[in-house]
Amino acid sequence: MKKIQGTVYVVRDDIDTDQIIPAQYLNLVPTIPEEYAKLGSYALCGLPDGYPPFVKPGALTADYPILIAGRNFGCGSSREHAPVCLGAAGVKAVVAESYARIFFRNCVSTGELYPFETPIRLCEVFKTGDRAEIDVGGAHLTNCTTGKTYSIKELGAVAPVVEAGGIFAYARKSGIIK
Repeated sequence: MKKIQGTVYVVRDDIDTDQIIPAQYLNLVPTIPEEYAKLGSYALCGLPDGYPPFVKPGALTADYPILIAGRNFGCGSSREHAPVCLGAAGVKAVVAESYARIFFRNCVSTGELYPFETPIRLCEVFKTGDRAEIDVGGAHLTNCTTGKTYSIKELGAVAPVVEAGGIFAYARKSGIIK
């Protein structure tokens, strides 16, 4: 089964799409490779004061492939740039207590990252900089820094769509469209 490993970045509740990717960067076109890469450099640049920089100045990607969040992650608008910029920044998975449904669907549709849900408040347990491992098929998250393992909700039918690279790639792979 697939495993995602790396350093975590922790945010709290109600992180909206303006905080994930502010509106002034929505003119970047994700299908243009140079602009897709540039989107990553702006990921989470709209967070309020008190959060460390997600992407270092001058970099295009972050050092955090795993994002741990509280409740209502991705609320706000329906912009698909939000999961796209996180994917461009190198995020492979978000583990949140809950999501705005449109953000969750955009993660799956774009295939940019795995949107895991957790029944417990992991943003109180993890700290930015902790090392973690997600067992995608086994539905658990291990904090490698503390050695503790937590159950997360299984992705079910969502996993193969994200794995394929999004809904259109999945439909082509499955023979639904040619």
